[in-house]
Amino acid sequence: MTTTANDVFGRVHLGYLVVETQRLTDWRRFGADAVGLHVDELTADTTRFRLDDRECRFLLQRGPAEDVTALGWQVDDHETFDVILERVMSRGLPVQEGTSDECARRGVERLWRLPGPKGAATEIFTTPITTPTPLVMRNTAFVTGESGMGHVAITSKDVLGMHSYYSTLFDARLSDFILERIGPMDLRIRFLRVNERHHSVAVAGVQRLAVDPVRTVIQHVNVQVAQLDDMVAAYERVTAEGFRMMWSVGQHPNDRSLSFYCKTPSGFELEVGWAPLAVTEELEATWEPTTYHGISLWGHTPIGEDIIHKMGMVRHALRSTRQTEITVPELRDTTSVPA
Repeated sequence: MTTTANDVFGRVHLGYLVVETQRLTDWRRFGADAVGLHVDELTADTTRFRLDDRECRFLLQRGPAEDVTALGWQVDDHETFDVILERVMSRGLPVQEGTSDECARRGVERLWRLPGPKGAATEIFTTPITTPTPLVMRNTAFVTGESGMGHVAITSKDVLGMHSYYSTLFDARLSDFILERIGPMDLRIRFLRVNERHHSVAVAGVQRLAVDPVRTVIQHVNVQVAQLDDMVAAYERVTAEGFRMMWSVGQHPNDRSLSFYCKTPSGFELEVGWAPLAVTEELEATWEPTTYHGISLWGHTPIGEDIIHKMGMVRHALRSTRQTEITVPELRDTTSVPA
């Protein structure tokens, strides 16, 4: 991948999510029995999910938020770490080093925390802790590695500001746009990549209206299974365990992945996907952002999008007009991102 000396693109990867919840029992059943993840219960108030040899990919901590409270991003080396840290500090953004206990729970040697969009912290680290303990899970394998653990999708009233945040911090590149009507809202979604994964962050905004129809910090988090059979089996288990399926199996037009969406115990969604397109170095050389009409080539039929769900979206959208969305103005430079 072509980068300049201070360009960190390709050297940043989504490492973990931190979730605060009172529903640890439901989360354990959701993770282990439905989705098929490896589960470690550290204490009565702390649970972790593994996807690979990393000690932690999901950290669940007891608390009232029922939401994601931090996104952890791995950077490849100390030189990249220093570049990012200099960008943050030169703009006067506060940075805090994580405690030894926080690092241990997240399965990293050291981390630094800075403010992130919508109030969820951004945590950066260089060295994850791995474990030789074999995985005990109902899927064959998950795809992580150079592409990171997956992606997150976020709705926002300040889409350009959020795009600028990830461009300024991680040199994120625009992959493409999708226009879609979800419930009563017309959305424009932009897909940002920070490595060869087609997108590590998707940012959605309601067209012509400064509203946010989603209660949680993220709309969904994605994980990628290695085999199609794993995705199909996970779909069947989620349904059998009584968790709410939101969108049936379908295929996206931009990254070409097959996936389904289900609702987590904390309210945001989990997408289980298979075989997304990777923007390799060969593709990167000629990549041009495209606008797609419709989020699916086929499938992704709404299942959980009943009238109650639609009314909830409208209620949250109206409530958001009276609330100030937490932004990070120090990293907001919308002249550098496409509208």
